[in-house]
Amino acid sequence: MKQQLTKRDSWASQWGFVLACIGSAVGMGNIWLFPARISQYGGAAFLIPYLIFVVIIGSTGVIGEMSFGRATRSGPIHAFGEATKQRFSTEKPGRVMGLVPVIGSLAMAIGYSVVVGWIFKYLFHSVTGELAAFQNVDAFNNYFGATASSNTFWQVISMAVTLAILIFGIGKGIEKANKIMTPLFFLLFIGLAVYIATLPGALEAYRYIFVLDPKGLLDPMVWVFALGQAFFSLSIAGNGTLIYGSYLSEEANIPADARMVAIFDTCAAVLSALVIIPAMAVAGSQLNQSGPGLMFIFLPNVLKSIPGGSIILVVFFLAVLFAALTSLVNLFEAPIATLQECFHLNRVAAVCVIGAVGIVVGVLIAPIVSDWMDVCSIYICPIGALLAAVMFFWVCKKDFVLKEVNKARSKPLGKWFLPLARYVFCGVTLLVLILGAVYGGIG
Repeated sequence: MKQQLTKRDSWASQWGFVLACIGSAVGMGNIWLFPARISQYGGAAFLIPYLIFVVIIGSTGVIGEMSFGRATRSGPIHAFGEATKQRFSTEKPGRVMGLVPVIGSLAMAIGYSVVVGWIFKYLFHSVTGELAAFQNVDAFNNYFGATASSNTFWQVISMAVTLAILIFGIGKGIEKANKIMTPLFFLLFIGLAVYIATLPGALEAYRYIFVLDPKGLLDPMVWVFALGQAFFSLSIAGNGTLIYGSYLSEEANIPADARMVAIFDTCAAVLSALVIIPAMAVAGSQLNQSGPGLMFIFLPNVLKSIPGGSIILVVFFLAVLFAALTSLVNLFEAPIATLQECFHLNRVAAVCVIGAVGIVVGVLIAPIVSDWMDVCSIYICPIGALLAAVMFFWVCKKDFVLKEVNKARSKPLGKWFLPLARYVFCGVTLLVLILGAVYGGIG
């Protein structure tokens, strides 16, 4: 283990790690799903259960994955192997199960790279003014259809930028990129929110978001989709958060870092709602779409029609690009680290291998990327999260778990932590998997 520690890359600063985790969590779910869920399920009536689930998951699952990674200084395969070695004196079952989150991370990253390619193209044509010149939603629908069916050039560009960041490693690549892109995302979205707040018609949207109708809390689907939104928004899948945690120093206060990630991820989601819902209200449109259709068809049509629309389109897609790239970098890191650990490849070689797989498979699956992403999010990611939770909170020994989560803390977590993690968080994760399969996805 000591030899592994001396060779492993690490974060240059604690704030760099926190920004990277925030960047990994802030993604398309915050932008193209959260505002639609707020709109569909009663504003504050959705926000309240969402915040409840963020607190539960942030104070258990996020802490667990960060701590598991740091404790084992590795990705899921070796980490799971260490867990089964503790309990059953053999690494093999754990290492086999560790393949699930690694494969899930790679599959999700490949699908995500297709979406990032779309964003690159939209940003470019926002800058050239082509998007602002479209006359109606049908023009945007046709444009998106053409983009989704053939976008190889921009897809390769998205992969090239991502690999360029990854090839420099943790401190010099991922950390530096997140120190730039994550704050810029927040600054750009705050700017958009402030500008849209000055336009006529925005006030009614804020009233809808924050004024509570208690009857909405009685709808079980509000709680179902709030759970899914919180779970996927916090990037719990047994891969990305775990691998980022593996580069942490022993002096890091993980529960404090997890709290910061949960707070800023929630701020990003609320910011998105404060931009998108009022923008729809200003344009006299109803927010009844979510997913890619919202971000690539209906929302651009709205944004270009309000005062300063051509500039707003550029700012919006630039901010979205920063959010998407930081998430994509995180998704690719787990399989890259796995190649380094299992086959002793250097960083450049591992990035090139995963990059080649990502480009080839990404181009092939582009026409079916929606179905591809559904399988990943409905099944593979929750299974990976559940395996990581079971391995750390149940298979690893109690003293080991408490030692790792409390490392560098002046005051240990209360007695509530382990029961909440073992029973509530693991139960919630299993529930996400079951509900996702029943409803065809809840996050």
